[in-house]
Order: sequence, then C-alpha cells, then structure tokens
Amino acid sequence: MRKRSTRKFLPNKITAYGAALLFLLAAAFTGTAAGTIHVPFRDIAAILAHHIIGTGLDLDASVDNIVWKIRFPRVVLAGLIGASLAIAGAAFQGLLRNPLADPYTLGVSSGASVGAVLILFFHVSIPFLGGFTLPAASVIAAIFTIFGVLLFARAVERSMKLETIILTGIIFSSFLGSFISLMIALTGEELRQIINWLLGSVSMRGWPYVQLLLPFFVTGACMLMYMAPELNAMSFGEEKAKHLGVNVQRKKMLVLVAGSILTGAAVAVSGTIGFVGLVVPHLIRLLVGPDHRHLLPLSMIAGAGFLILADLTARTIISPTELPIGVITSLIGAPVFAVILLNKKQKGSVT
Repeated sequence: MRKRSTRKFLPNKITAYGAALLFLLAAAFTGTAAGTIHVPFRDIAAILAHHIIGTGLDLDASVDNIVWKIRFPRVVLAGLIGASLAIAGAAFQGLLRNPLADPYTLGVSSGASVGAVLILFFHVSIPFLGGFTLPAASVIAAIFTIFGVLLFARAVERSMKLETIILTGIIFSSFLGSFISLMIALTGEELRQIINWLLGSVSMRGWPYVQLLLPFFVTGACMLMYMAPELNAMSFGEEKAKHLGVNVQRKKMLVLVAGSILTGAAVAVSGTIGFVGLVVPHLIRLLVGPDHRHLLPLSMIAGAGFLILADLTARTIISPTELPIGVITSLIGAPVFAVILLNKKQKGSVT
C-alpha cells in the first residue's frame, strides 16, 4: 500500500512543478518579447546566453539594450516581487489557518508603505545602509505592523480568533492608509514621486533594484521553506503542534518576521501591489493541497509568473500609456477575495 501511494504521489507533484516552471518560463519570455518593438524568442535566448555564459552575439546593439537593460531586468524584478508576496501570503494563510490572510489584508503592506513613504518624504539615508535604507525601513515597519496587529487582536479577544486578526489587519491597513494620505497632503514637489510609487510599478527600475531586493528575498524565502514542516503542524492548531514537539511561539514569530521581510522589501522597490499573496496561494492550495513543503515553492513560482503577466498587461493594454501594476492585480484579486469570503460565509466560517 505504501509503495502504491508513493507512485501515485510523485507524478502529481512532478506535473505540478513542471507546469509551474513552464508557466514561469513562458511568462518571462513573453514579458521580455512583447512591447513597442517585438523581439523574437530566439533573439532573447541569444542575448541572455551572451550576457550569462559569454557566447558570441550577432544582433543589433539596440535590441541587446532593450532586452538586457530594460525588459529583462523588469521581468526579473516583477518575478521576484510576485514570488515574495505569494510565498509570504501562503505562509500567513497556513499560520493563521485562513485563506483570507495575506500581506495586504493583514496590513503588512500598508505598514511597509508607511516606512517607505517616510524615507521618501524626509529624504533619509542611513550612512552605513546607503541604498538599502528604503527596503530596511519598509521591512522594519512591516514587522512592527504585524506584531501590532497581533497585540491589538489579543487585547480585543484573548483567544485571538482568526476573524478578529483579519478584521484587525483591515483596521490597521485603513489607519495606515490615512496616515499615508496625510503625508501626501503635506508633500510639495515629492508628491508625484510618492503617488507613482504607491500605485505600484516595476517600470524603469533596472538591475540595481533587482540587486536591492535579492538578499531580502533569499533570506525570507529560505526561512519560510525551512519552516514548512512546522507550518504543516501548526495548520492543525497550536495545541496539536505543541504535542508534536513544535516550539509554537518561536516558530510563529519567525514566520511572521520572514513574511514581513519579504513583504517590506517587495513594497520598498515596487510600491503597494495587493492581492498577489491572496490569490496565488489559494489557487495553488486548491490544485496541490495544503502541504507547505510543496505549497510554498509552487506559490513562489506561480506568483512570479502571475506578476510578470500582470506587469505585461499593465504596460501593453492601453499602450503607449502604462497602467500601475497594482490596478491590474486588484482588478483580479478583489473578485477572488469576494468569492473566498462568500464560500467561507456559506460554510459558516465567518460570523
């Protein structure tokens, strides 16, 4: 019986990983190829091979610049942001045992936005951090926000029901949004920069932003992947996890910190992009089940592909005008959020 179930298990997971990787690869090539000037896949492969492994290049220098200096770094950055938000959302949903939990609904994105807007507003630059001042401030603000949400939810209801945590997150998100609006109202010439940043975009960021986000992404993603077995245990409830030998409080804090690192860094380089951490993990969980050993990496891969395609839609749907990427993700995510909420209401999970 054990051998039979193993044979049945492996092909399903292999198929899921294969499909997710193909989706990401197709999204990356399509995002790099599409634009005012169409670049064939063959030329993209040649340019990437030239820059990555040093092969000869027999193409026009302008095409090389378009692919390597403009489009491909934009695709990579969008992929890293989508992966960060999706894996953070999957971890928050597993920890809180609620498909409505994600960095956006828990207020973490808004907290990270406040940290970033303060840096932009006051033109702060910490000497020993330099260019990392903005993501560091966003990460710290995101961590303080998630712990503030949990402390307030505990004060409201000591049992900290999941619905209370979600509602507290929405309250914090609304309050922090008002705080950002206040700073915008007091802003002079920085107004356009802050508003453009808040709407969410990966336009004209380039390789420096990829290098800025990468250390935070690797740190947060590795922390969450390492804690996948503990997330599986905690998804059955804290008491059962304790009986299984999990240090629940310590692991919970680590998951929250890792998710806040990912969210804060993503928000710092791209602005507020909502619903990626809600939609992608929920769909992946429906397809492959709740095992976080597979849910986390698959959410990360699918989230990267999803945001690459969302960015492609944002810059081509009404070309040459470019929409903020946050508009596209919200147009997709808000109806999905409503459907999830209705399903939970029908099952009696939401009061």
